[in-house]
Amino acid sequence: MADTSARTLRLLTLLQSHRYWPGEELSARLGVSARTLRRDVDRLRELGYPVEARRGVDGGYQLAAGAALPPLVIDDEEAVALAVGLQAAADGAVEGLAEASVRALAKVVQVMPARLRRRVEALRTVTVPAAWPGRGGGEARIDPDALTAVALACRDTERLRFRYGTADGRAGERHTEPHHLVRLGRRWYLVAYDLTRQDWRTFRLDRLEAPAPTGAHFRPRPLPAADAAEFVRAGLTGQARQYRVEVLAAAPAGTIRQRIGSWAQVEEVAEDRCRIVMSTESLDWPAMAIGSLDVDFQVVSPPELTELMAAWGERFTRCAVPNGQAESAS
Repeated sequence: MADTSARTLRLLTLLQSHRYWPGEELSARLGVSARTLRRDVDRLRELGYPVEARRGVDGGYQLAAGAALPPLVIDDEEAVALAVGLQAAADGAVEGLAEASVRALAKVVQVMPARLRRRVEALRTVTVPAAWPGRGGGEARIDPDALTAVALACRDTERLRFRYGTADGRAGERHTEPHHLVRLGRRWYLVAYDLTRQDWRTFRLDRLEAPAPTGAHFRPRPLPAADAAEFVRAGLTGQARQYRVEVLAAAPAGTIRQRIGSWAQVEEVAEDRCRIVMSTESLDWPAMAIGSLDVDFQVVSPPELTELMAAWGERFTRCAVPNGQAESAS
């Protein structure tokens, strides 16, 4: 029984990894006869897995789409959430899980009903992952129905209307030509051409309400950036920041670029010296990042960063004193 169960599980794994398997090849993979293979297929069907058979010389088997995921039954929102989570892992959000996530995502999408598969494929097609080290973003609640509605409009090049609230609390109707979705940290952004303002805009999905496709299709316009992720990053870094950090580091520019160049400007000053420039709302992250470089440096600006590092230095020094020595020294 144990061998039969293990073989059945192996058969299911093979069926989920390929769209179609010739019968002879599948039998050879499992090391069984054609008759035993037919029995194993029947066993899967009894368990609720929809396996289709093609007869003839080139006959074979495939796992059909259009059924729930037996024995696991999930609803529409859970299916979309599962696919989005696997896609995030496949994009490298979780180190070491990318390859397994790609395989799992393919299996999940393959057996989804057509209506769910369409929603998930739309999300996968029009979403651009944009890694941004050091910036996790805040928690942002997004309606999954709104997310998939926007994704479908992007994929189908269909004009989209929605209500949008700005950071200062104002709200208004927008009429757009949606281009792509971008996931940056924990937030989602829509890159679209605003027909009212006649310009490209970035919209946060947690501020977007009641997206409604209009049924009117459009010819995509050229995006004024290398890609949608770059357009979003450029827009965010162009916003006013509280601090402009400038630091001189005693290390080659190439070395520093490899470590923090994805979110800071690094300029060569000399062969073994460079300038680090960044814009930030908080000085905590720059202080940690610069301190982790393990090189000598000099803070040029702002003075608040110098004060913060001095305070941290005093605290670290106090914490580094072994227990009892600080009291005996006093």
